[in-house]
Amino acid sequence: MSEANEPVDGRRARGNKRRAEIIDATLAVVQRDGAAGVTHRTVAKQAGITTSLSTYYFATLDDLLVAALSTVADDYTKRIQDIVDGPGDKLRGLAELIVESGGSGRERALAERELATLAARRPALAAVARRWRENVAELAATLTGDRTAQAALVAASDGLCTAILIDNAPADLNYVYDVLDQAIRSSRGPRGRSA
Repeated sequence: MSEANEPVDGRRARGNKRRAEIIDATLAVVQRDGAAGVTHRTVAKQAGITTSLSTYYFATLDDLLVAALSTVADDYTKRIQDIVDGPGDKLRGLAELIVESGGSGRERALAERELATLAARRPALAAVARRWRENVAELAATLTGDRTAQAALVAASDGLCTAILIDNAPADLNYVYDVLDQAIRSSRGPRGRSA
């Protein structure tokens, strides 16, 4: 590597670090004030930087929100992929991930839900907001070829996460597992009746 490349790499590393700090500040604002509280000014204040620096890295509010949601979605994507690729009971792994919404993962889950709800009104966020559902559908496809059962698992996962966040209490792992298990076992007959 030539010496001429080193300063560029250092600037890039500092830029990436600053970008990550701004995203973290955005998530902190979402967790504290909800997605509606996110502005370049509130994020800059949270990050301890100027508003102009925030807009330098993220020109629009949608750019900032997409980056924040992508960070959360990337984390969930990695976690679910680890469950899909790993040994053991994949449904139990998903149940454990969902139960975290009531404990150590509450703040991230809350931010993801806030931003996903905002995506219903802001098309720029929609593709990233769909990732959680797509990831759970991918996991479901490893458990069953029944598309209705796969959709039921996705819906149950969404509902359980929301219920855990609303209750603001840790969920019972066995209960969550049982609900997911019931969802994945479901299938529909020709007229929408249970088979």
